[in-house]
Amino acid sequence: MPKTLQAPELTARVARILIAAGSLPEEAQAVAANLVLANLSGHDSHGVGMVPRYVDAVLEGGLTPNTGTRTLLDAGSMLSLDGQRGYGQIVGTQAMELGMARARQTGSCILALANAHHLGRIGHFAEMAVAQGLVSIHFVNVQSRPVVAPWGGGDGRYGTNPCCIGVPLAGKEPFVLDFATSRVAQGKMRVAHNEGKRIEPGYLIDDQGRPTDDPGVVVVPQPSGLYGALMAFGEHKGYGMAVACELLGGALTGSGTWHRPADNARAVINGMLTILVDPAKLGTQASFEQESLAFIDWLRQSPAAPGHDGVQFAGEPERRMRAQRAREGIVVDDATWAEIVAAGAKVGTEISA
Repeated sequence: MPKTLQAPELTARVARILIAAGSLPEEAQAVAANLVLANLSGHDSHGVGMVPRYVDAVLEGGLTPNTGTRTLLDAGSMLSLDGQRGYGQIVGTQAMELGMARARQTGSCILALANAHHLGRIGHFAEMAVAQGLVSIHFVNVQSRPVVAPWGGGDGRYGTNPCCIGVPLAGKEPFVLDFATSRVAQGKMRVAHNEGKRIEPGYLIDDQGRPTDDPGVVVVPQPSGLYGALMAFGEHKGYGMAVACELLGGALTGSGTWHRPADNARAVINGMLTILVDPAKLGTQASFEQESLAFIDWLRQSPAAPGHDGVQFAGEPERRMRAQRAREGIVVDDATWAEIVAAGAKVGTEISA
């Protein structure tokens, strides 16, 4: 039977594993809370199911607990930081706090973060920014096993390379657009595989480059020893956005890009280029607030299309899901829970009870 846990209990169990893997309690609590927030938000792909991979990455040496950012450049409205392969939930937050403070001071900040371990749900960082009235734009690349095929290509050549944009709306909940440039996040395929589900056509190709509905082709090695690949969203347009994320999040930040054969390393290294803007400092605050709300209201007036409940905006599904799962608990499927329990056992802690 799937396991249903309330957020505080799930956070405590995950934190226990991370402490056993070498994190100090404060770090373990912060990382666990971030993962559980992803589950609460409906993004199980970026939630507690990542714990087994994190544990493996620590044991392999690709993820270093209790590590913070190192400043490489501090030039007014430009910051360059090295995450030193620390937990992305930690170094990403540290980087955002520095960048937001600088944006409030100077009006804007271009923030380059290199060599962070898996940053998790990028929307979390946009939510940090909009809570302070800042606009934020994020380009992220992923150095791990390449799981997305370029448009016109037949195998995986790069990662899911997310893009995220956060815009505060005066007196309203913010606009938070957060998406992988693949048709679906890799983690969602892991969840689907663990739940024994198939995927609708158009999302995947197998290890021979043929269309498939089996999410396992990007989760476990196929009989050939190879993996399949995810497809880019929007055909050539999503592919182009993915390349932009690789060039900006990877090359421009100094974090590096993927251009080598796949390996079996469990670490997930992210580079992130963030642009932060303070509308108040830009001088357009009043018109920004007025025009943003007028446009949102204009869109809301559109009649619901057949089969839809009406117009919605990026960030709304996550907020609804948080309220629901806070009440009803977070469901973790059997296979994922077994992987989490096994990860705990690897570092000498028992959480199955």
